[in-house]
Amino acid sequence: MAQGELVHLRIKRQESPAAAPRWEDFRVPWEPMMNVISALMAIQRNPVDMNGQKTTPVTYSSNCLEEVCGACTMVINGRVRQSCSAIVDKLLADNKTITLEPMSKFPVVRDLYVDRERVFEDFKRVKAWVDVDGTHDQGPGPRYAQETAEIRYSLSRCMACGCCMEACPNYGPQSSYIGPAAINQARLFNLHPSGAMHATERLEALMDEGGIGDCGQAQNCVAVCPKEIPLTTSLGEMMRATTGFGLRSLFRR
Repeated sequence: MAQGELVHLRIKRQESPAAAPRWEDFRVPWEPMMNVISALMAIQRNPVDMNGQKTTPVTYSSNCLEEVCGACTMVINGRVRQSCSAIVDKLLADNKTITLEPMSKFPVVRDLYVDRERVFEDFKRVKAWVDVDGTHDQGPGPRYAQETAEIRYSLSRCMACGCCMEACPNYGPQSSYIGPAAINQARLFNLHPSGAMHATERLEALMDEGGIGDCGQAQNCVAVCPKEIPLTTSLGEMMRATTGFGLRSLFRR
């Protein structure tokens, strides 16, 4: 595209959680290397639809604009992804119109902004943290193998964006499935020398209702993860871990 041309955006809007969704079309001035967030900001500055009717600015969530915080996740041209790294020129190479929708697996608050509280509640279920014993200086942390450190780094890149849950056919309001992100977090902290003290509790959480047994192994999660986290590997490892834990518990009775 060239300076002066307009970008066509079709946006699924919803005034409130109880309101019916509707579609609204906008045209915004094209700029070099603009992303979807830039286009939404242009609508904020001039909230007028494609028919010249005054409307309200589109509500969405964003923060870092560097694909680090995970806040700006939405469905763009039918694919869940981060809107800060969705470059308009690349999107228009395949479609004349850029279609924006909120994620469908989480409650809509307004327009493109959804409530991802369930993600963080599921992180609590698997104790996705390392307990600290007091606030005093405890010296350097425990040493562990470089290979383990590299695995943990790849798992730690999760930003709770929700992409993997949106793509998962087993996750959603119809299910209590905990989802791949929380399972990946359980593996991350079980691999930590101090975090491993609560490994049993994490495995028990994954064996509860909505746990890892509800994974349908569709492998959609790993295909959409913006951080290329080996989610299917984490699912496989935690399936083996829970199976082994369950068998050991059975024979200890």
